[in-house]
Amino acid sequence: MSLPPPTHASLAALRRGDLAGARALRLPGGPKGRLTTMPPEILGLADTLEFLDLSHNDLTGLPADLGRLHRLKVLFCSGNRFERLPPVLGDCAALSQVGFRGSGLVEIPAESLPPALRWLTLTNNRIATVPAALGARPRLQKLMLAGNRLRALPESLAGADNLELLRIAANGFEALPGCLAALPRLAWLSWAGNPFEDRVPRPPSATETVAWGDLALGPLLGEGASGWVMRAGWRRGNETRIVALKLFKGAMTSDGLPEREMAACLAAGTHPHLTGGLGRLAGHPDGTDGLLMPLLPEGWRVLAAPPSLESCSRDVYDPALRLAPGAALRLARGVAAGAAHLHARGFGHGDLYAHNILWDGTRGEAVLSDFGAASALPPGPDGAFLQRLDVRAFGLLLDELRAVSALAHPALAALAEICAGPDPAARPGMDAVLRALDAVGETGPA
Repeated sequence: MSLPPPTHASLAALRRGDLAGARALRLPGGPKGRLTTMPPEILGLADTLEFLDLSHNDLTGLPADLGRLHRLKVLFCSGNRFERLPPVLGDCAALSQVGFRGSGLVEIPAESLPPALRWLTLTNNRIATVPAALGARPRLQKLMLAGNRLRALPESLAGADNLELLRIAANGFEALPGCLAALPRLAWLSWAGNPFEDRVPRPPSATETVAWGDLALGPLLGEGASGWVMRAGWRRGNETRIVALKLFKGAMTSDGLPEREMAACLAAGTHPHLTGGLGRLAGHPDGTDGLLMPLLPEGWRVLAAPPSLESCSRDVYDPALRLAPGAALRLARGVAAGAAHLHARGFGHGDLYAHNILWDGTRGEAVLSDFGAASALPPGPDGAFLQRLDVRAFGLLLDELRAVSALAHPALAALAEICAGPDPAARPGMDAVLRALDAVGETGPA
């Protein structure tokens, strides 16, 4: 067995006793070598270990006495060969984040859910049911279930009052789960690629395909959980247009299917506050999916970093970031306008976050990007409910913008409060949000 060099070095140090007192340990496998059992020496770190990464190995189980790791908070075991989420996880009193993505899971025993569970990632497995005990985890804030075989969620999940982000795309749901309407903090939901979403009429989308051979790749512009974005030259006859190209990392992202992301982006059409799409990539030598988008001006950047292990569902802003009141208001209005346009085109965004907002860094010009969690909106109450999830996310964003600027207008505090309120039916539509922002702009942002 030839483990990746960093893993080999860490394992050797662990066995020599050199890692005594360690708080974090990473032992991922690789194409040429994988662990088949968890090294028993890890249990010797019980008094200090808080983070353990055993991803991409060939583990099929965990030690029965794993609960000895009484300080363990984060455990990553994605890409292993578990058919059953190990029941011993429930013995880890401090464990709050669990990641078993793409591990072949079929069964989730109730006793496998740690009492302090806050963030559970079970993306891309074979799970058909989740236990009712999931609703009895009061700290549960983030639940990633895209790419499984679920047809229902337990009604007990209605009691998960702290749940803010839920991914159920690419499953077998025939209807929107009824328990979702009872979740007062739910703001980010993906559900594309389910049978009931497939039946929702969609606006026509651009169908232009772009041949791989017509592209000249440039430097990497950014990387997210679902893919890489790079600069590219698109040759069209005698002209070359400089564009952005997103290459997807796999057939299933944490939000859902790349195919649905591309369809939503292209169907959204052109809007000054959405990134928009130009066409789909065809003919990549490895079969990789790709989406061409307009290239933003030089110097544009993301508004914030994605959530950290500590913040869980909330973005991380640069502590030095300070926006002028006018720029903050302009940015908020642009995002609301983009979201309102998307709703009018029949889609919810599902991931309205600062880390999916690109802005000019000065005046507040901005676009809403990343349609990975976007879903077609059904008619009637379900569609209205799903729109109000984006509105709650916007309310949280507006509060964040107020915190990083001197945007003190009392009407904005009231708007943020009503947008983020616990009752989805009491939240305004995005068109009404846009009108409220325009009214503030007429009287001045401060």
